Amino acid sequence: MIEPFEQRPDPWGDTQRHVGRYGAPYFVPEVIDRAKGSYIYTEEGRKILDFTSGQMSSTLGHSHPDVVATMREACDRLDHLFSGMLSRPSINLCTHIAQTVPDPLNKVIPLSTGSEVNEAALRMAKIVTGKFEVVSFSRSWHGLTEAAGGATYSSARKNTYPTVPGQLAIPTPYEYRPDFVDEQGNLDWRKQLDYGFEMVDAQSVGSLAACIVEPILSGGGILVPPPGYLAALKQKCHERGMLLIFDEAQTSFGRTGNWYGFQHDDVTPDILTLSKTLGAGLPLAALVTTDEIEQQAKDNGFVFFTSHVNDPLVAAVGCTVMNVIERDNLIQETREKGDYLAKALKAMVEKHEVVGDARGRGLLQGIEIVRDKKRKERSEEIGDLITQECFKRGLHMNIVCLPGMGGVFRIAPPLTVTYAELDEGIQILDNAISEVEKTLLN
Repeated sequence: MIEPFEQRPDPWGDTQRHVGRYGAPYFVPEVIDRAKGSYIYTEEGRKILDFTSGQMSSTLGHSHPDVVATMREACDRLDHLFSGMLSRPSINLCTHIAQTVPDPLNKVIPLSTGSEVNEAALRMAKIVTGKFEVVSFSRSWHGLTEAAGGATYSSARKNTYPTVPGQLAIPTPYEYRPDFVDEQGNLDWRKQLDYGFEMVDAQSVGSLAACIVEPILSGGGILVPPPGYLAALKQKCHERGMLLIFDEAQTSFGRTGNWYGFQHDDVTPDILTLSKTLGAGLPLAALVTTDEIEQQAKDNGFVFFTSHVNDPLVAAVGCTVMNVIERDNLIQETREKGDYLAKALKAMVEKHEVVGDARGRGLLQGIEIVRDKKRKERSEEIGDLITQECFKRGLHMNIVCLPGMGGVFRIAPPLTVTYAELDEGIQILDNAISEVEKTLLN
């Protein structure tokens, strides 16, 4: 018999013998024992500031007392039900989400994970439109299940087998590295978007169903589309009879300083997918759409249910997450903390030769690491060195090292992070970059 938290003598040996590898490396060289607030603690007793909210999911920090209390009550009262049954937590979660999104979004389907909810959204778009082609950004990440993986271009695509038919990519708006430029050398996003849909039209067989994008591309390198871009994208979609899906796995529930990332651009999607930030670290996701689309989907035979659709325990946690965000005014706090963080990151661009750009919104921000600032030469290696130096100093950072991306740090502390914790993380990161720069000069 092995107890869940038993400290066996050779954890890395057990790992090598019995833990299957799923693609991502085990970055942290120590076993994590517990987590609380903005920190994780290793079995060796090290305290590490978590600047990525776990897997970008612990919106309220680790083991938030309100979430823990809700889980205890739910475990004692309602943990799991047959998927054809309803409970108060599930109904109340759907109602609360519907109250926070703008019209005409009104219908909510609770699910479990980001890949799963994107799968459901794409299936819904296809059955409603009667078409099958899907457009997404060239640096997109929407998951690795069949349809979601087909719409993902930033990584994990080279699997030697066909994707779902009808996958089409458009160029990603990337202001730091513009591909279409105006007379001043800035990104000409209108020309870029026109070109993208000219290519879509040329490749399409006449069956365009949907376009799925993130309001801020996180896995693609914290890329914020320019003002006006998402509105123009929606127009392109509707001109072709396509539904627009916003994947807000990482940009919703206050993360960017609004309930939802799309609200910064005043562009409402046809279908909205939510996941990471809703469950406070638990597997909870939701699809949100209009009454009309939901009715069309039902009439056309839409089916998407899992063993854990409407699960009461995670739904109860989702209700608590939203209540805490409202009660503690975390959306306004995130705006203010985001401005504070952005100022510090922009100062790093001015100070360090290897920091080429700082960008993002609210508490989802990033810095791009380069070998040469003038030439914007990418360097995954320097990013890795900074990551390792940060961890040695007590800071966990997440760096995007996708092909052709160089190194982009994703900085996403919990909404509950304090200014003292922000200062601690900023100082460690600054010192780690300085240490690596000294090493490069020697």
